[in-house]
Amino acid sequence: MKKVFMLMFVSWCGLYGFTSCADKKEEKEEKVEYLVTSPLQKDTTITKEYVAQIHSIQHIELRALEKGYLQKIFVDEGQTVKQGQLMFQIMPMIYQAELKKSQAEANYVNLEYQNTKRLADNNVVSKSELALAEAKYDKAKADVALAQTHLGFTTIRAPFNGIMDHFQARLGSLVDEGDLLTTLSDNSKMWVYFNVPEAEYLAYKEAKTNNLEKVNLLMANNQVYPQPGVVQTIEADFNNETGNIAFRATFPNPKSLLRNGETGSVLMTVPLKNALIIPQKATFEVLEKKFVYVVDKDEHVHQREVTVGSEMPDLYIITDGLKPDDRIMLEGIRKVKDGEKIKYEYEKPEKVISHLKVYSE
Repeated sequence: MKKVFMLMFVSWCGLYGFTSCADKKEEKEEKVEYLVTSPLQKDTTITKEYVAQIHSIQHIELRALEKGYLQKIFVDEGQTVKQGQLMFQIMPMIYQAELKKSQAEANYVNLEYQNTKRLADNNVVSKSELALAEAKYDKAKADVALAQTHLGFTTIRAPFNGIMDHFQARLGSLVDEGDLLTTLSDNSKMWVYFNVPEAEYLAYKEAKTNNLEKVNLLMANNQVYPQPGVVQTIEADFNNETGNIAFRATFPNPKSLLRNGETGSVLMTVPLKNALIIPQKATFEVLEKKFVYVVDKDEHVHQREVTVGSEMPDLYIITDGLKPDDRIMLEGIRKVKDGEKIKYEYEKPEKVISHLKVYSE
């Protein structure tokens, strides 16, 4: 009897303890409160990144202007040259001979002209004959000038200060008129081209200030170029296929760090009017789409898809799916289900965002 009584007593205590624990657990679950906030609506700016192509302000091809053998090369690949510096010499002997021939002919025609002029002054020959002699002399002088020009084309000089590229013809090569010898780049300043979507172009134009014209360049090694650039040119037409318009920013290049043909990304500050800002942690992803839990007036949560227009550290700019007065779950989004009723504590969005690591004014 004592054993039976003891078993009944232990069972009753266990049942009472289990019921008591369950009641406490249920009471604890009922007291769970989730943190809820709203989107913050305000004018702000964000930094947009655009893929860019880097070009020298002057980048030209140096080509042979006359046919002949490449007799001398006075520069080296990668060398910095000064304006007017001698770079290439094409064998000039033929053109020197042509110049001497034309000069000799000009001297002969000049003697004829002077003789005819004296005769005309004495009324021995007619004025028409004098005019013919003068025309022959003018033609001979033109032939001399032409021969001098051809001879001058055998020496190629730098048209501006710049940096040499690699040679396309070697010493002793037979080059024809128009053959490429090398390229020359003026890298004192660089033109950086990047494409901007139509909506962002309109926002840029509406809020354009001196500060907004300045941009930065993110180089291929993910380092920001130390010199800021300035947007100076916007092309006239949009590309109908992409909906973009090309911008051109100019960057100083005092240390010649940038070279023609490099790539990078332009970092430009873009203004946003009445932007809706929410913390990234308030969202979750399903099949590559972003969702939030919106709390209705009856304290039920509902899953809603949102469109992220821009991304910043810890923050999203929402372009569709939310209104400024919506209340969204900030924490516990993995613990609730669609349609579930919750208890929550509301915190103003200004306070929520101020606690995050980064907030863009």
